[in-house]
Amino acid sequence: MAENCIRIGGAREHNLKNLTLEIPRNRLVVITGMSGSGKSSLAFDTIDAEGQRRYVESLSAYARQFLDQMQKPEMDYIEGLSPTIAIEQRSAGASPRSIIATTTEIYDYLRLLFAHIGQAHCPTTGAPMSQQTPTEIADRLLCLPAKSQVMLLAPVVQHQKGEFRDVVERMAREGFVRARVDGRMVELESNLRVKLDPKKKHCIDVVVDRLVMGEGVRARLGESVETALKWGEGRLLALHRAAGAAADAPWEETLHSTGMFSAATGQSYDPPTPKHFSFNSPFGACPVCHGLGQKLVFDEDLIVPVPDKSLEEGAIAPWQRGGRRMIIYCKMVIRAVAAHFKQPLDKPFCELPEDFRRLLLHGSGGVEVAFNFWRAGKPARTQRPFEGVIPYLERLFKDTESEFTRNRIKTYMSSQPCDGCEGRRLKREILAVTLGAVPSANGTAAVVSRGEGRKSKATTIPGHSIMDLCALTVSDAFEFVNGLPLTPYQQQVAAEVLKEIRQRLGFLKNVGLGYLSLDRESGTLSGGEAQRIRLATQIGAGLVGVTYILDEPSIGLHQRDNERLLATLKGLRDIGNSVLVVEHDEDTIRAADHVIDLGPGAGVHGGELVACGTVADIAAHERSLTGKYLRGEYAIPVPRARVGADPEKGWLVIRGASENNLKNIDARLPLGSLTCVTGVSGSGKSTLVDDVLRKALFRKWHGSKDRPGKHRAIEGIRNLDKVIVIDQSPISKKCTPLAQ
Repeated sequence: MAENCIRIGGAREHNLKNLTLEIPRNRLVVITGMSGSGKSSLAFDTIDAEGQRRYVESLSAYARQFLDQMQKPEMDYIEGLSPTIAIEQRSAGASPRSIIATTTEIYDYLRLLFAHIGQAHCPTTGAPMSQQTPTEIADRLLCLPAKSQVMLLAPVVQHQKGEFRDVVERMAREGFVRARVDGRMVELESNLRVKLDPKKKHCIDVVVDRLVMGEGVRARLGESVETALKWGEGRLLALHRAAGAAADAPWEETLHSTGMFSAATGQSYDPPTPKHFSFNSPFGACPVCHGLGQKLVFDEDLIVPVPDKSLEEGAIAPWQRGGRRMIIYCKMVIRAVAAHFKQPLDKPFCELPEDFRRLLLHGSGGVEVAFNFWRAGKPARTQRPFEGVIPYLERLFKDTESEFTRNRIKTYMSSQPCDGCEGRRLKREILAVTLGAVPSANGTAAVVSRGEGRKSKATTIPGHSIMDLCALTVSDAFEFVNGLPLTPYQQQVAAEVLKEIRQRLGFLKNVGLGYLSLDRESGTLSGGEAQRIRLATQIGAGLVGVTYILDEPSIGLHQRDNERLLATLKGLRDIGNSVLVVEHDEDTIRAADHVIDLGPGAGVHGGELVACGTVADIAAHERSLTGKYLRGEYAIPVPRARVGADPEKGWLVIRGASENNLKNIDARLPLGSLTCVTGVSGSGKSTLVDDVLRKALFRKWHGSKDRPGKHRAIEGIRNLDKVIVIDQSPISKKCTPLAQ
């Protein structure tokens, strides 16, 4: 067996031609060669595939039955192979619930940090919240008006699945006579069984006491509060209503707990735990968007996709689809509204007064409009306010039972930030738990203004919430965590957590990803960025004795950040791992301990071992095409003449681009020539080309639901007739072999 190297004999996978070679272990090895020469066939389809197959075979027969059968690569033997981890250049998952912070496990540590040393504030007033004692809870209930009816309940089961027969029987044995099960009051009797569906979640609250506020109830109230807190594990529900209220009158419910309590509003909240900071958990997710940070709303640009059309020509797209009678009805409505407000039907929609356009889309409010219809063959006239196109679509989307109709209406909706959490995914009370303070210009502690929704005023809460921290870039978050002011007690509690957070943020910086924000969705990352994030995650794992296989990690990375990436790869090697890199980048090749050059050509002309050894050995080899470039014999020539801008073809001009980090820039792109948009990583290249230009063109020509990035205008579109995007996404998700 090989001890210091990986020995491969007779590798014949794909175009490899009976390849036999030795790869040194615990070294940085670069596999290079022209495209199609067999680099990926050797690294991934042979070495990694055999490593994964051997790992699966080491599992028990019971475990293997749940895994796919792995084919052995075509080769004679392979020796000295340690466990392999492949970090390929594939796009990250497209789930909107996956962000950089969750992918790298930073968010898990942030949840621990905020749950244990975060300062809770009232989400309404911004005042710090403290915990209540049983005496304080009783005093607050005694402040209710005299003769108020009060019912004290202890939450025993909260949103859990099961029949809970033992819970109900225990409550009856302890002397309780009533309970609220899923919002319905039931009597607790020894011979009466409460039937619950074990597959559904249930809430069970036991009624501890019912009393009327007045003199002489303090002692009884204090005992009942103690009992309710004991059964509710520190929580109780106080239901109260006015004196003399009817038996079916609704109760006003208030939560009290020995956890967090707001003295200003009288509201109690559960003490924050790590699960409350998870937007994938119902305990912390925003109830409006369910933790997505986005929700579907009707988009005016999709409802009126061609503003140059008039109302008569069908500018309002949703009212041009449907049955014949529906289309006739919608046209009659538009004519009646236009006649009432004295607006022409043949004028382009974009030239109509802004007030009238808003009225068409959102309704006339209290202004009544006369409508003339035909009913049962007779003319009919009615007077009522005009509902508006968007309220009509909202009502239809809510009331219809037809899945076809709902899908059709969804084509006029696009994702926009949730107005309940302002796109920050969590409940208001969880976002009010903060750490640190935002430094202002004068060096004093400032506050972050947070709105609670469209109908509420902004609340000033000092410090950063967990989602405020995730909104920072990796570099800014690293500085914030390093400069976090903590008390000696907080430092003792959070020392290990902060250490893990700093390490992971540092790894992301070292692989050139300091410009990414932690709340960036994983599905929006390029293949190179996703690969470097997985690389940073593996570095954080701290594994030793592993063979790491990477696929062109320098792709998409600016030369400024190349040295940091190479230092990261060398760090993996130095702690005792073998690092195999499939790469064309010259800096990476020159930094390698060992280079394997495959070729000499591509496809059937490749698959051979041309040269191997140090960089000097490759550069001195006569047959190596890579060596000829390394020693300067071959080079990429600089064009002597370039195609300049053609006035006849025109320009594509982007005005006022201000999406993400773009600072209101104007960009002029000559048509009919090759234009390269470059800059350091994170400078805004993808934002300009993809988020602004591509999305704007897709919406204009294809009616795309993706909202373009912020910009004033794009000029010169009339000179184009098509847009084609060529990116790193795979051609197909399935691989269908050709018939033999």
